[in-house]
Amino acid sequence: MTRETTPRLSQPFLPRSFRARWLQVRSIALSFSLSCRMILSVNCAEFLGSCFGRFAAATAALALLLGSGASVLAPQQSHAQPAAENARKHSPSSNAGRPRDGAAESGRASSNPAPNERPANRASDQRKTTRKLPADVVTDHALNLADRTLRFTATAGSIPLFDGDSGELQAEVAYTAYVVDAAAGERPVTFLFNGGPGAASAYLNIGALGPWRLPFDAITASGPSALRPNAQTWLDFTDLVFVDPPGTGYSRLAGGDNRSRRYWSVDGDAEALAVVIRKWINQAGRQRAAKFLVGESYGGMRVLKIARALEQRQGVGVRGFVLISPVLDFARLGQRRHRPMSYVTHLPSMAATALELKGGLDRKALAAAEAYASGAYLADLMRGVRDEAAVERISERLSALIGLDKALIKRFGGRIDSRTFRRELYRSRGLVGSAYDATITALDPTPSAPRSRYPDPVLDATRAPLISAMTELYRDMLKWQVDKPYRLLNGRVSSRWNWGRGRSAIQSVDELRTALASDRHTRILIAHGASDLVTPYFANKLILDQLPAYASERAKFAVYGGGHMFYSRDESRRELRRDAAALYAAALAPE
Repeated sequence: MTRETTPRLSQPFLPRSFRARWLQVRSIALSFSLSCRMILSVNCAEFLGSCFGRFAAATAALALLLGSGASVLAPQQSHAQPAAENARKHSPSSNAGRPRDGAAESGRASSNPAPNERPANRASDQRKTTRKLPADVVTDHALNLADRTLRFTATAGSIPLFDGDSGELQAEVAYTAYVVDAAAGERPVTFLFNGGPGAASAYLNIGALGPWRLPFDAITASGPSALRPNAQTWLDFTDLVFVDPPGTGYSRLAGGDNRSRRYWSVDGDAEALAVVIRKWINQAGRQRAAKFLVGESYGGMRVLKIARALEQRQGVGVRGFVLISPVLDFARLGQRRHRPMSYVTHLPSMAATALELKGGLDRKALAAAEAYASGAYLADLMRGVRDEAAVERISERLSALIGLDKALIKRFGGRIDSRTFRRELYRSRGLVGSAYDATITALDPTPSAPRSRYPDPVLDATRAPLISAMTELYRDMLKWQVDKPYRLLNGRVSSRWNWGRGRSAIQSVDELRTALASDRHTRILIAHGASDLVTPYFANKLILDQLPAYASERAKFAVYGGGHMFYSRDESRRELRRDAAALYAAALAPE
């Protein structure tokens, strides 16, 4: 029987330069071994110094050896690149809205080293860099509206993010870009994000601003999901890039949830999405275009932090912002019995709901509710529940403003939280109101119970139709098909989100101030729905009132009929488009 042996590296089949370096390493290693045997006969410090010196020399020689070896082995690996990666690089859409794969990127904060080049396509590195989302697809479209026709290209695809140290693929971030004239490099471009955290961009894409829209002002979970042309699209005055952060839509984290600590955090999210925006701009050649950011809900806070990361670490300036139902300071949201201001900020939205139920949103009556909330109501709340006269005054006035029984309000000490309001307002009819729009109701599953758990009449009703419509949009209209569910709302992202900041509540008011103060061209529109109890408009109105005088002309505040997704109402969507177009015109006007 013949025994197989492994040939020594010093045998003649190796190149001469390779053998010479190997002999050098072997000689140093033997010398190192002899030094180790001297440990009993020499001073320990001298011995360790000698060992470390020889070990450093061995390491240097080994590096030379491997450098030589790379030139020998490289030709053997040159054909190991996956076919899928080859197809991606040579795809017809590779130059339309997708940055090239040449540079590795990091989703880390700015303290990390600069991104390295992506690893060479060796067999050992292919596992680290495998892309799973399909190659980008570009399609041409004509949107026929009653008063105009919009011709544009749509790109559905993804942008990879790589670790700045190892070059390992970290995430694939899916996006949808609508561009009216690819040759017009100076046309404004807007990047849009929803919130959550954990929400995909579908709400803004097919709910408000994109070329197609899903009507969902009175939709149910089993309702139709057919898209129709959107006459209120913003494509007339800006190109649109809708981005789904990792873990939402079709975007994914490579390697599973072990990446979540980096990307599912306030700062990591902003840094990573700033890289995505910069990569898209570079590939599309849109450096000269004015950049705008749109964010809804938590997305409003997100885009202000993205803008700071873009300016400081990606070399991209932002000209304007549209914040839709944003949260600017989380400290102002939660209602607590010991925090009077939390009841002040919610009261006007409750009053707006009651006004609509009586026949319409009366702006003068709403202004009176705001004045009461920040005046006599706050003063009486500050007196505490032990002041019976104050509780009596509150109960009398609140009953008239929000439509609840005076005795009920008095029993709660004049402090009505939004959940109590949404149920008690409709209890006699066996209905419950939505936190996202308290004027929209659904049947109460347990109407006679003192407390009830129920699906939200807006958020839960729109989930299935929106997912179906987005799946159809990608598959049939954009020709980009992914064999996995579209994640409209990912609870795993929100439950694992790292809020950081220690004991301080998360806020982006500082970034808002900085954006306005550092660039005199910056414009901001903050838009809210009157009957939204998730992010009540009055909380942000009070914040804007505290900004310096320089913000009065460049930071606009608007309240429309409707709730958190007020754009589901035709009139509110038209008003939002009108105000946004005015903001873009002002931001782009020559000095």
